[in-house]
Amino acid sequence: MLKLKEIRAFYGKVEVLKRISLEVHEGEIVTVIGANGAGKTTALRSISGLVRSVGEIEFLGQKIDRHSPELIVKMGISHVPEGGGVFPDMTVMENLELGACTRKDTEGIRRDLRHVFDRFPILEKRKTQFAGTLSGGERQMLAMGRGLMTQPKLYLLDEPSLGLSPLMVGEVGRIIGQIHQEGRTVLLVEQNARMALGLSDRGYVLEIGRITLQGKASELAENEQVKRAYLGK
Repeated sequence: MLKLKEIRAFYGKVEVLKRISLEVHEGEIVTVIGANGAGKTTALRSISGLVRSVGEIEFLGQKIDRHSPELIVKMGISHVPEGGGVFPDMTVMENLELGACTRKDTEGIRRDLRHVFDRFPILEKRKTQFAGTLSGGERQMLAMGRGLMTQPKLYLLDEPSLGLSPLMVGEVGRIIGQIHQEGRTVLLVEQNARMALGLSDRGYVLEIGRITLQGKASELAENEQVKRAYLGK
């Protein structure tokens, strides 16, 4: 479904991604783990067109590395940014409606909005409330719900557990699992390696802009280097 080939990305003169290659197959959850500053967020921003990169990015057989972010969304890639990025001066409902702004199927939008409220009941209770007044966990749910309103074929999740309580981290993990079971393909970027590898089919370890390890998530979880660096063992 998604292929990155020899991707390089820069902020100014600083090379953040150093020829990384990875693949995501339809129906998988694939995770990218690594320390803060490893380049994980830049990788997702490159896919969604928010950072210009050198190399090739293919989605469903088409090159997208020169497409605009708007076109990439229309093709079926939804990017939920780090920190539960929402529009704080808009209501919960307005944030969700914004997620469907590229769609014309009124009935489908209404159905998907109902589905989001069924998955995140707290959002229905807060639908007239400004997003900036929500708790951190609620903002993360809103960001994930808004991403689902685009009807994504590929769901990019950037650090969904960041700053959340252990209880909320578990809830977010459960929701990601449900989304996957419903047929979504997910590329998950996480510092919480334990949660990410527990959810995923395959994984990549990104260190200082380079992929240093890759394989089945279960095998990475047993790798001594991964245990020492990311699992606290």
